[in-house]
Amino acid sequence: MTYAFLHLRRGRWSVFVALLGKPDWPSLSFTGPAAPTVEERSRALTALGYAVTDGVEWSWTEDSERPEEPTSAVVLIAKMPVSPVVGGAL
Repeated sequence: MTYAFLHLRRGRWSVFVALLGKPDWPSLSFTGPAAPTVEERSRALTALGYAVTDGVEWSWTEDSERPEEPTSAVVLIAKMPVSPVVGGAL
């Protein structure tokens, strides 16, 4: 199964598709500090050649920049299964 990830790191949101065995993953960054809307994420994935799976929602988790340091900045990460779009961008 292929997953898309959305994460906030150092004040910038990015979406990427994790492709096992591939050195470069398709990705896009968003402007502004606010989390991109579901529609903006969907459009970004379409531009990358992937589609969200109907009825599935993003699942969120929290991590830290440096897990061994309790005062480290928080990193928010969301994931969702996606499917390649036939004739898509990739």
